[in-house]
Amino acid sequence: MIRLKNISQMRKHLSKYLRIGSQKVLAMMFLVYITMEPVLAGPGGHIAEAAFETFWGRVVLGILTVIFLPWILYVYTYEYLATRRARKDLRYMATLDSRFEWFNIKERATDCFYRVHNSWSDEQMSQTAGWMTSWYWLNQQFVFLNRWKREGLINICNVKKITKIKPLFFVHRNDEAEHEGSVVVVVIEAKMQDYLQDRETKKIVEGSKKYKEVERLWSFTLDDGAWKVSNIEESGLSLEYAKLVNDIPEIETTLAHYKYN
Repeated sequence: MIRLKNISQMRKHLSKYLRIGSQKVLAMMFLVYITMEPVLAGPGGHIAEAAFETFWGRVVLGILTVIFLPWILYVYTYEYLATRRARKDLRYMATLDSRFEWFNIKERATDCFYRVHNSWSDEQMSQTAGWMTSWYWLNQQFVFLNRWKREGLINICNVKKITKIKPLFFVHRNDEAEHEGSVVVVVIEAKMQDYLQDRETKKIVEGSKKYKEVERLWSFTLDDGAWKVSNIEESGLSLEYAKLVNDIPEIETTLAHYKYN
């Protein structure tokens, strides 16, 4: 009887540890899934992730997608609502100023995307000085490109085509002048090549020559009357922007100090 009781207790303890162990494994997989940070490369200091290009990499990705499907749907819902709000506010602002028309912003974002990538590959960021805010342009030139030159690396970045572009977040501001400082965060997905290569040996250090779908968040700030690139971030931050929508004041209230009141 005592032995049976001990066995029963052992089973309880064992099942408890197994549950805890499986939870830890899932938690670790989740952390890996959401925190995979690619090595610095590409405009904004990001390189296209190549971890899931192999057969087993795709298998792992498929398993992770199934496991975290509820979370993916949660993020998608937030993003959908954020995009709807951004489009709504941009439509309102477009009735007052054509610079806020989504078609015009989309054209500007597309032009910036190609110009920045071409200049980045040529290591001639001076060509994009008028397309980026002063701070961000200096950040790209001196923090990334100059560093890679010292390390003997070069980033090969070729864009085949943009496959998706949509607004995710928009906030209207009036910094020192009407509309100045307004920010729109755009989701841009493109089929492209993105890898780091040794200058002398031509050996690929990170990434691959394969064209793949790459998604990034491009922020544009209205600076001196024109939309300029002010940040490029990982798409994994989209939920953070989507949640900020709840803190944005109604668009009409941001015009209180100007002729539209």
